[in-house]
Amino acid sequence: RDEVVDLEAAGIDVIQVDEPALREGLPLRAGKERTDYLKWAVDSFRLSTAGVQNGTQVHSHFCYSEFQDFFYAIAALDADVLSIENSKSDAKLLKVFVDEAYPRHIGPGVYDIHSPRVPSEEEIKNRIAEMLQYLKPEQLWIDPDCGLKTRQWKETKAALTNMVNAAKHFRAQYTK
Repeated sequence: RDEVVDLEAAGIDVIQVDEPALREGLPLRAGKERTDYLKWAVDSFRLSTAGVQNGTQVHSHFCYSEFQDFFYAIAALDADVLSIENSKSDAKLLKVFVDEAYPRHIGPGVYDIHSPRVPSEEEIKNRIAEMLQYLKPEQLWIDPDCGLKTRQWKETKAALTNMVNAAKHFRAQYTK
């Protein structure tokens, strides 16, 4: 919490608090232990972000995005934007956001950062178009699946350039 408040005090108005390990620490069996764990994880996340002003945007990122069976806990985090690993799921994960009428912003990854392959701008446009079958344009954030620390600068710059150009294409389309 102190770090989040310090970041805001330093003028940072978008702060990502990485995933609260909902899947990684989740007890295998349903029941009281699982329910208690999810409550603890949600409460911990909310406590860590409770000190910021309403104008500060709180993001959280989720790897291993198999969370349909405890989606209620993700919604309870009350993050302004959820970034999720999505590039390998063919947008199947997005269905839960529609089914649960998720009201906030979502950044499903548009390309797999674990591969050195640079996705073309057209490929990313196709992914975005697919995502828009599930999400409202004002709800959608365009981002890679995860952090880029395992990639070389040349491939990172090329992939992000293609991603930004694809996002600009859709932004122009939807902000007329």
